[in-house]
Amino acid sequence: MVIDKSVMRNKMKIPRGWIIGLAGAVFVAAAFKVGLLLAGAVPFNADEAIVALMARHILEGERPVFFYGQSYMGSLDAYLISGMFKLIGNQVWGVRFVQIGLYSLTIITTALLGKQLTGKWKVGVLAAWFLALPNISTTLYTTVSMGGYGEMLLIGNLILLTTLKIVRDLSNSEEKISFIPWFGLGFLSGFGLWVFGLTLVYSIPAFIYLFWHCTYYEPISRLSKFLFPWRRNTLFNPDAFEKKEPVYQSKFWGAALIGGIFGVIPWLAYAQRTGHSNLLLELSGSAVAGVESLEPFRQILRHVLNLSLFGTTVIFGLRPPWEIRWLALPLAPFVLIFWIGVIVFAAKKTKSDIQLNPRDADYSHAPLLSGVVLMVVIGFILSPFGADPSGRYFLPIGVVMAIFAAQAVWKWHTRWGSYVWIAVGVVLCFHLWGTIQVARNYPPGMTTQFDAVTQIDHQYDQELIEFLQTQGETRGYTTYWVAYPLAFLSDEGLVYVPKLPYHQDLRYTSRDNRYQPYDQLVNQSDRTAYITTDNPLLNELLRKGFSELGVRWKETTIGDYQVYYQLSRRVNPEEISLRGGEG
Repeated sequence: MVIDKSVMRNKMKIPRGWIIGLAGAVFVAAAFKVGLLLAGAVPFNADEAIVALMARHILEGERPVFFYGQSYMGSLDAYLISGMFKLIGNQVWGVRFVQIGLYSLTIITTALLGKQLTGKWKVGVLAAWFLALPNISTTLYTTVSMGGYGEMLLIGNLILLTTLKIVRDLSNSEEKISFIPWFGLGFLSGFGLWVFGLTLVYSIPAFIYLFWHCTYYEPISRLSKFLFPWRRNTLFNPDAFEKKEPVYQSKFWGAALIGGIFGVIPWLAYAQRTGHSNLLLELSGSAVAGVESLEPFRQILRHVLNLSLFGTTVIFGLRPPWEIRWLALPLAPFVLIFWIGVIVFAAKKTKSDIQLNPRDADYSHAPLLSGVVLMVVIGFILSPFGADPSGRYFLPIGVVMAIFAAQAVWKWHTRWGSYVWIAVGVVLCFHLWGTIQVARNYPPGMTTQFDAVTQIDHQYDQELIEFLQTQGETRGYTTYWVAYPLAFLSDEGLVYVPKLPYHQDLRYTSRDNRYQPYDQLVNQSDRTAYITTDNPLLNELLRKGFSELGVRWKETTIGDYQVYYQLSRRVNPEEISLRGGEG
């Protein structure tokens, strides 16, 4: 059979109206983010400052493989930002422009994903609009840089799109199967593992789903009948055996394996130099594990509680991730009903697809999407990351729910007509209202900080920089949340090492000290200053320590910053008892 290429092109061609709709969604998303940034609603915090510093150091010749001080998040974000810095200079805006660009691509690939999953552009474009004005958590983590969340969403979409390409090849008995998509899926999975381990929530279900599909088209009957008993009567597709390259042959899976090896080369090269044990521990959440000291069963119960009480309210956009405060309360009940309806629709659709022939007209690959959500839930409950219900680990669910919501709306449209668009409008208005409500509450604004003691009013940053430069206090000690924004905003003219605790109980972790070359610069200085924020006990201990050492000093308050300067001699933090233990 000869395939008419013009017919295939027409099937893939997006109608002009849907192009306008998709372009509108991308424009609204970008404009909304720019508006939040112009309003000063998104503070520049330490985690973002580290990525910005990495980008600057890349332009100076450094080649970091991972985020400074941790080995579970690759440095791709910093390399992308360094390219932006090359164009516009070392500006905070450069960091945010990259995030806006990444999210725009995520919206576009989500529209493509909706089309490939259902065969309907209208589903993809509507899903894009759900992401154009998303919940507050998605808006936050796709506007600021935390080291790889924007890349994770984009790579995850590409993994799903590549999986669907392979599945379409399997179902088309007239075309020869290509190695390229298999290699590409492996590469994206390996590359994503280096960029951010959270991409595993895409790659694991993608490979399981691919294997599940292969059982339909190829004779691995004993294993497939055991794993997928509901397919016993429809296991084989005779047309599939006409292919010249049977997919059960190992060479196709070998292509995926080779692609994965190529993709994960940065991770492997780093492991070769430093050892793989620490990398695996970091990937499994060792940095978070120290927060909890519970036995495994109680730890799992706590994670379930975190997910059910705190996680779901963030996923549905009912509250900001960093506090318990209900957003756009008059609309919240209606929005909750809408998302419950979407969840019910997704569950029924997934169950239906599992029982259908993949060539059935109603088949929509819902199990692939549901697999992503399931992996997020399982990973959150069983891993140490479940101690953090802030919302950032739930970002993949937002994309999946946007696609399911778009499918549900178009189905409901056939039953309730134009009334369904009122529900869509309510959801989008709810997200817009809630985001503006949060943005106007500055400080803290839209912050990535969840402990009140770390929520600094950064409106005084420039005043602090000018004061320190005037006083000649270019070196010293402070907390993690002050050190790195100060370094970047001053073009590294002010280098303060984060050796002071910021917790009210004075817990401190050496992981706060992320960039060792700064230690050398401070150690070489003949004078040091100290900067604290909103920590009365720490301030009291510093004053007591200076007095006991016979050191004279001056101090001043600038916004949230307490500055101790003009010390009569250099004082190291080790000379003063400041800490309440490692934590």
